[in-house]
Amino acid sequence: MKWKQIPLGVMQTNCYIVENADRSCLIIDPGSEGKKLINLLNQRKLKPSAIFLTHAHFDHIGAVDVIRDFYGIPVYLHKQEEKWLGDPSLNGSQLFMIQDAVKIKPAEHILKNEGQMTIGDFEFSIFHTPGHSPGSVSYYFKNDGFVISGDALFQASIGRTDLPGGNESQLLKSIHEKLLTLPEDTYVLSGHGPVTTIGDEMDSNPFLNGF
Repeated sequence: MKWKQIPLGVMQTNCYIVENADRSCLIIDPGSEGKKLINLLNQRKLKPSAIFLTHAHFDHIGAVDVIRDFYGIPVYLHKQEEKWLGDPSLNGSQLFMIQDAVKIKPAEHILKNEGQMTIGDFEFSIFHTPGHSPGSVSYYFKNDGFVISGDALFQASIGRTDLPGGNESQLLKSIHEKLLTLPEDTYVLSGHGPVTTIGDEMDSNPFLNGF
């Protein structure tokens, strides 16, 4: 199984494409530039199966409808942010006003529990990792050694907690109990910035020292 990081939009939010040998793929956080993303997928002759969202801030959801409508695929989102997709005051697009208000159609599937998920040949675990936002989740692909952490954990940093629904102590708890318990060589695919590893963040992330 392979993955590709694609920074999109003004905020360079990382979209991830996770693909199997049969060219099927999952799309995580299509935040903007839907037509560009479709062109990239078509160039690689990939067949998207679903869209998964780590959370519902505007810079992670902006191209959802474009991708969903083009491929006819479902969207998965945590229950605590079910209403955020269509509400600019919740998804942050009204607050930042760096683009038009983002209003996305409801998700087809609501994630209510942690645990294993299988879609086609894709097998991964869902961790609820709130703190940056109430419904933040991380997707852990154990067999392939990577976790898609959204805006929970970054290289040498953590997600901001000053937005509505943010909670710093909750975020630190999520990181320590859900992410730092993974093998140290696990790649961390963050919502912004470069790829890191669990071990590197345990050793050198200044926001995690002394917790």
